[in-house]
Amino acid sequence: MFYERDILHTLLDEINRKEIVVITGMRQVGKTTILEHIFNELGSNNKAILDAGNPLHRNAFDEINYDKVMLNLREYGLTSNDDAYVFIDEIQNMPEISKVIKYLYDHFQVKFFVTGSSSYYLKNLFPESLAGRKFVYELFPLTFKEFLAFKEVDRKDQITETLRDKEKARNKLTPELYNGYFEEYMKYGGFPGVVIEKDNKRKEGILDNIFKSYFEIDVKNLADFKDLSKLRDLILLLVARVGYKLDISKLASELEISRETVYSYLSFLERTYFISMVPKYSKSLDRSSAGNRKLYYCDSGLANYLGNISGGQLFENTIYQNLKPKYRNISYFSKRTGAEIDFILGGNIAIEVKLSAEKRHLVNTNRISRELGLQESYVVSKKFFDNEGIILAQDL
Repeated sequence: MFYERDILHTLLDEINRKEIVVITGMRQVGKTTILEHIFNELGSNNKAILDAGNPLHRNAFDEINYDKVMLNLREYGLTSNDDAYVFIDEIQNMPEISKVIKYLYDHFQVKFFVTGSSSYYLKNLFPESLAGRKFVYELFPLTFKEFLAFKEVDRKDQITETLRDKEKARNKLTPELYNGYFEEYMKYGGFPGVVIEKDNKRKEGILDNIFKSYFEIDVKNLADFKDLSKLRDLILLLVARVGYKLDISKLASELEISRETVYSYLSFLERTYFISMVPKYSKSLDRSSAGNRKLYYCDSGLANYLGNISGGQLFENTIYQNLKPKYRNISYFSKRTGAEIDFILGGNIAIEVKLSAEKRHLVNTNRISRELGLQESYVVSKKFFDNEGIILAQDL
């Protein structure tokens, strides 16, 4: 059964546009499923879909004369060189593919939909020569709204889109009705395969496989680090640091490696979607270094599976996981006095995250928000608290 993702209609709208569509994201977030769905929804019969992980499919592009590639694609469904659609899954398995794609796009106006599991790799795969020819869309683990859809839960009170509407939709019954689902979502996360699995032991097995496949395939194929055991150790060390500012010197000391190596590891982990590093809010264009950034995992379930993490950390990571697909410009703010705002969205919306909100949390968030000149401020709470400025986590 196909479960619709929030990004689907945006991707379907791209069918009638000429640019190359690149869908990227962490391993097993559903890229292949959504690619196949778009392929099946396409009205044209002049289309081909290939898996770059299959050596036979890769051979179709292995031609010195790129004109012959169009002939090879006839074996996979193309009926004509005109108005052709080509779908390629996991293109990181084809290092030279960008040259072929550029040629077919320029000379035959082929419409491409492709997927890849690493922005680290895709940035090099699609050079500046393809600037203006492509649109990149990122797919993440499920939001709670998508989680409920995958669980086939029919919410009578539909989750609203804007934060202001979410605040107004605050209802005492919401935590009571959906808290069980939210607890599962926090504990096991939002990878589609994990969500649809009913057995908890099997959920853990899937999470284990996701980590192993990430490390055995993405890391070993895409990274050129000498000591992968240190990278693995760093991944496990980072679990306890979810929601905290990274201390690069301390990490380097614990791992007995250089600060430069830590920076390289963190950059790789972020560009392969395993972690996110949130910068400190600044009105200047000069962004802070990784050492001033707060750490979050790509998925709360994966973080929970890999190490010991507190309930507060797990909740904060879960909220970040829901905000990231909607707000790409996310930062945080803190003072030396300890006063802070967990997330600042788009440079104008303050979000403080609390398991159980109180009046003082609202007062502090509103005060800092005013000092920074932000337009809106909210406290996201797991438990119901009836006050203006409160958004229930189950409504995100």
